[in-house]
Amino acid sequence: MRCSVPIAAVFAAGAFALPARVQPRADSDGHSHDTTPWDEGATKDFWIHDSCNATETTQLRKGLADAVTLADHAKQHILRFGNSSEHYRKYFGDAPSAEAIGNYERVVSGDRGNALFRCDNPDGNCNQPEWGGHWRGSNATNETVICPLSYSTRRPLEQLCALGYTVAGSETNTYFGSDLLHRLYHMPAFGEDHVEHFAEGYAGALELAETNSSYATHDSDILQYFALDVYAYDIAVPGVGCAGTVDETASSMETPTSTASTTSTSAQSPSSFVTEPPTPVTAGAANGVTSAPQDCHTHAGGDVHCV
Repeated sequence: MRCSVPIAAVFAAGAFALPARVQPRADSDGHSHDTTPWDEGATKDFWIHDSCNATETTQLRKGLADAVTLADHAKQHILRFGNSSEHYRKYFGDAPSAEAIGNYERVVSGDRGNALFRCDNPDGNCNQPEWGGHWRGSNATNETVICPLSYSTRRPLEQLCALGYTVAGSETNTYFGSDLLHRLYHMPAFGEDHVEHFAEGYAGALELAETNSSYATHDSDILQYFALDVYAYDIAVPGVGCAGTVDETASSMETPTSTASTTSTSAQSPSSFVTEPPTPVTAGAANGVTSAPQDCHTHAGGDVHCV
């Protein structure tokens, strides 16, 4: 004979009882532990100041996404091929890969709460006709200003290798993503005051990799060059890329002449990288500059670097 049990009786018996609410765990002495998630309060999105209008905000978000894409692929390329690949040795020499991987991963996954991008002109530097933006330095360590020029001249990553671009012969700030990757490294949250400018231009970057590779893995330009080159070769034009040749960089090795400063230092020649630890390349002072080449930005200490 079949035996049936009322549904109400089953619930009453506790057969389908809901799990008890998780309570803070207590030690034997009665002290409870905080069960708050370890990453509570983490900031996963880049902060964009309300001085940026809707169009600027859209372009900034796309540019920052491109920066993350470049950094992530650069990291993945190194993880796949290690420090013995042709591309790696070209830019980082025989340096261990951990530092380069870490510098890219910090952009990909680091907390973004201490990095604010703004579109106003609090320091007046956007008044210079060829400034694309600048890190605010001692005025506001965690802030970067993106000037109007950037919104009208920077290209999206989808155009990599188009319109005559080559990694060797074109500026690293041609694309919004690589330009913003560079600007992120100026902020302590991502560069940790360790990523700096030790090489000047593409030819200088390659020489630094050969002669003082321990600095190549935290050189701002080299981190950009590598990311652009491997993304071009692996993704944009698979197996071909658009590396270009060193000969194309002859004019880019010239020291900027349109700067004014009381603390100016000349750009170092590649030969100076052979035996001595390189000094970060700077040119100009942060304030009172009357003219500057395209893409000038401030460094720690108030110096301006122009390329």
